[in-house]
Amino acid sequence: MKKIISLTFLFSALFSFAQNADTTKTKVKVYGSFERNGQWYTNDKNRDINQDTVPLRANNYFNVNFNYKKFTVGTQVESYMNEALLNFNPKYKGTNFATYYANYKTKKLDITLGHYYVQFGSGLALRTWEDRSLGINNALRGAKVVYSPIDEISFTALYGKARSGFDVANGDVFGFNTDVNVSQLLNLEAFDFKYGFSAVSRYEKLPVVVENFSAFTNLFSNRFELGYKNYYVNTEYVFKSRDAIITQNILDTKFAKEGSALLVNFGYSKKGIGFDANFRRVENMQLLAQRNLDNYPTLSSTSLNFNDKILNFVPSLTKQHHSNLANIYVYQAQFQVVMDESTQVNKFGEIGGQFDFFYDFKKGTTLGGKYGTKINLNVSSWYNLKAKFRYTNNAGENIQNYQAELFNANEKYFSDYNIEITKKVSKNFKTAFTYINQYYNNKQIQGIFNEFVVNSHIVFSESTYQLSDKKSITFGLEHMWADNDRKNWAAATVEYNHNEHWSIFAMDMYNYGFDHKTLTISETDLFDIHFYNFGTAYKNGSTRVALNYGRQRGGLVCAGGVCRFVPPSTCLGLQITTSF
Repeated sequence: MKKIISLTFLFSALFSFAQNADTTKTKVKVYGSFERNGQWYTNDKNRDINQDTVPLRANNYFNVNFNYKKFTVGTQVESYMNEALLNFNPKYKGTNFATYYANYKTKKLDITLGHYYVQFGSGLALRTWEDRSLGINNALRGAKVVYSPIDEISFTALYGKARSGFDVANGDVFGFNTDVNVSQLLNLEAFDFKYGFSAVSRYEKLPVVVENFSAFTNLFSNRFELGYKNYYVNTEYVFKSRDAIITQNILDTKFAKEGSALLVNFGYSKKGIGFDANFRRVENMQLLAQRNLDNYPTLSSTSLNFNDKILNFVPSLTKQHHSNLANIYVYQAQFQVVMDESTQVNKFGEIGGQFDFFYDFKKGTTLGGKYGTKINLNVSSWYNLKAKFRYTNNAGENIQNYQAELFNANEKYFSDYNIEITKKVSKNFKTAFTYINQYYNNKQIQGIFNEFVVNSHIVFSESTYQLSDKKSITFGLEHMWADNDRKNWAAATVEYNHNEHWSIFAMDMYNYGFDHKTLTISETDLFDIHFYNFGTAYKNGSTRVALNYGRQRGGLVCAGGVCRFVPPSTCLGLQITTSF
C-alpha cells in the first residue's frame, strides 16, 4: 500500500510538472499509451454455453513515461475489471502499478532500476517481454547496467526477479552478456563478423531435505554471426546446468538433467530471390523463474498454462500463417521433458527445421506478366528426440531417467508444407493463392489422452480490389480437408475500408463432416457449427477503436510462435488503443 501511495504521489507530481512547465526551457517529454480490451460474454444456447458468472470483463493498460535530458522514469498501471479476460493468469486481479522504472542513459552508459525487459542473443538463454494478447509480462524487477566503452563492444550486467501477476517470483536472476562486432573492431571490410557470450543464473533456495542438488541453475550461450556479400550464417549454442524435471506438476529433484540448445540459421538474399534455413535441437530448456509451479485446482491448470514465470524464449519455428484455418492446428515448441507412464507421453525435446524460399518473376516475363509475380515456398518439420528411458531405477524405485541421442529423431510432432503465389493482376487488383499441407500429432504436442493425428490440406485465396485512393475491399475464401478430429472446415472473410478512418469486416468459419460420437477433444460444439465474427473499426492518428461480436473457437491462440489456450465463448468485444 505504501508503494502505491508513493508512486501515485511521484507520478502525479511529475505529470503536474510536465503540464505546467515550459517544455522549451525544461525539455520535459511526456509519452505513453493506453489500451483497453473489454468483452461481454453472452449466452449461446446453440453451443450449450451459458453466460459467464462475470459476464463483463476488461483488461486495461496505461503506460506513461517522463524524460528529462538523460533521465527517464515511467510506469504501467494495469486494471482488470471486473476480472481479467477468460483464461488469463488468475493473478491478474484488481488495479495496481504493474511495472515502474527509472533510467539514466548516455552514449556509453545505460542504467535501469525497477522493471526492465532484456534479451540475450535469440532469447534461448534469457528473454523478458510483454505480449498483452497472450497475457505475457515477465519483466525483471531489479537493476540492469549496459556499458559500451566503444561502439563495437557492449557489456550488460543485471539482477532481478521475474514479474508474476502484480508480484514477483521467488527466484533471483543474475545475468551477464557481451556483444562484439569483430569486423568493425578489426576494420575487416570483406565480411561481417560478430560474437556474443551470455551467462544466466537462477538462484532459488531449496528445502533443507533436498540433498546433492544445487540451488543455482546456470546457462551459458555462445553466438556467432557471419555475413559475406549476400550470404549469412548465424549460430547459437546454449548449455544449461543440471535442473530438476517437473513430473505431473510436481518438482522432482531426483529426476534432474542437463539441458542444451543448438540453433543454426543460414541464408542468401538479394532483390528478387532468397532463401532462409533454420535448424534447431532443444533438450530440457525450460527455464522458470521459480521451480515450483502454482497450481489452480479449480481451473485444472498450473502457472505454465498461463506462460507465467518463464524466463527464456523458445518459439515454434514454423510459418506464421495469415489463413484462419491454418491456425487451427498450430505447433508449440517442445523444449521441455515429459515422461508420463500412465499416458505414455514421453517427450525429450525437439529436433527439426524450417526452410523458406522466395522468388520474384520479373515484370514483362511469361510468368511475371505486366506487374510481376511473387512465389514463396516454406517447409518445416519437427520431431521428438530419440532416447533410451526408464521409469524406475535398478533398485526398483520410482525414479525416472533418460538419455537422448544427439541428432536422431523419433516420433514426428508436426510438419507444415506450403506454397504461396502473389499476383498483381491490374493496377487496382491483386490476389494471392496458398496451398498448405499440415501434419499434427495431438497426443505428443498437447500431451493429453486423446490419441489422434491430423493430416490436413488447406487452400486459401485472398484478393484486394482498390476502389479508389482511399476505398478498398478485401475478400478471402479457404477450405480445409482433414482426416481426423473435427474434419472439414470452410471459411470466408470480407473487409471494406471506406477511408483512412473507417473499416468494417465480417467472417465465418464453418465446421462440418465429423461424427460427434467420436469427437473427444471438446466438451462443446459437438455439431456442425458456424464461428462467425463481424465488426467495425475507427482510426484517427494513433487512436483506434474497434467493436466486434462473434464466436470464439476454443483452442490455442498464438503470436510469434508462443500460444495460450482460450475456452469456447460468444461475446461482444470493444478494443481501444491510443498513444501520446
